[in-house]
Amino acid sequence: MAQANQQNPSDEQEVMKGTSAVAKGVMAADPDVVSAYPITPQTGVVEKLSELVADGELDSEFIKVDSEFNAASTCIGASAAGARAFSATSSQGLKLMSEPLFTAAGMRLPIVMAVANRSLSAPLSIWADHTDAFAERDGGMLQFHAEDVQEAIDHVLLGFRVAEQVNLPALSNFDGFILTHVQEPANIPDEAEVSEFLPPRDPEYTLDPSDPKTMGAYARPEHWTESRYEIQRAMMDAREVWADAVEEFRDVFGRDYTEYGGMLDTYYADDADHIVVAMGSIAGTIRNVVDAYREDGEKVGMVRPRVFRPFPAPELRDALADAESVAVLTKEMSPGYESAFAGEIKGALYHAESQPPIKSYVLGMAGRDVKPEDIAEIVEDVKTATPQMSFKESESWPQLRPELLEGGDDL
Repeated sequence: MAQANQQNPSDEQEVMKGTSAVAKGVMAADPDVVSAYPITPQTGVVEKLSELVADGELDSEFIKVDSEFNAASTCIGASAAGARAFSATSSQGLKLMSEPLFTAAGMRLPIVMAVANRSLSAPLSIWADHTDAFAERDGGMLQFHAEDVQEAIDHVLLGFRVAEQVNLPALSNFDGFILTHVQEPANIPDEAEVSEFLPPRDPEYTLDPSDPKTMGAYARPEHWTESRYEIQRAMMDAREVWADAVEEFRDVFGRDYTEYGGMLDTYYADDADHIVVAMGSIAGTIRNVVDAYREDGEKVGMVRPRVFRPFPAPELRDALADAESVAVLTKEMSPGYESAFAGEIKGALYHAESQPPIKSYVLGMAGRDVKPEDIAEIVEDVKTATPQMSFKESESWPQLRPELLEGGDDL
């Protein structure tokens, strides 16, 4: 699990379930409106929030709705009226939210959502991978991926801070079941600390009956391109805003996420010959594999993008510059080409002076276990990588079971 580089000795940790911990993190952010529809494995987040509201511990409007589409739409209305709005979802629920979330980005509304990452149907699966988050890659939403429960809590607070400064919605991703249902020690920041870091939202424009205006109106071709450009500019501005926010977060809460401006987390990567790149909770297993290689005197390291949107391209160029080979482990796939994660990393290095060979490995899909020996086999494989690899050779599915496939004997 991720270890913050600096811990405030006065912090008290409490062992709690991931969903409850994230809910308490949301409570600390003091949202005005919470609206969501239950879906496994996210349900525990909004169940806990509804309890906190019902018990009077959280002074928010908890708005029950009949679908994820309406949960996102409710948050859009609330956010447009000036409220701090939160929702949570997963998998097909996120897809049902996709249309209004694109609208939220276009309307520049800083809604924050916790996404308990889960595969998309069909076949139906309730288990974790990153297919749902990657399907929203191009919507104009900030995206963060947590390695452990503490990061999932902290990313909610950082998400509100950055989203409300650049006026874009944010998806705070944490792996379904692996993090949502794990019991881990975590610190829940108190209200005084959070009020110092996250002041009340103060939007420049809001819907107000006394001052009527239109948001999200019809745009002719003369104006639509500019609206998307403004999203792009805000997304790029978010890089500096995020860097400033993680520095202030360290000063207030004592947890240090400032490496590479908060965009990357690395583990023995500085002098590594072979680097494994991955996002989310799998990083904990990779750390153990890296430790084993280091004990044997082999220079293996890990790079974990903490932020996926905006994409940490400059930081990846620096972190991977001296590697002899790079293995990208990804829990998503893009039918018809290689994984989007690996493709974006290759694109980031296109202009770099150093271009190590990069191999993509699709694994851990729909909750399939990834063991240390699986990652060790990948490290051994990537050592043989060369820049001249063909597409088929450049993406591997190491956990594929050919015996379950028609014609699998020929694969």
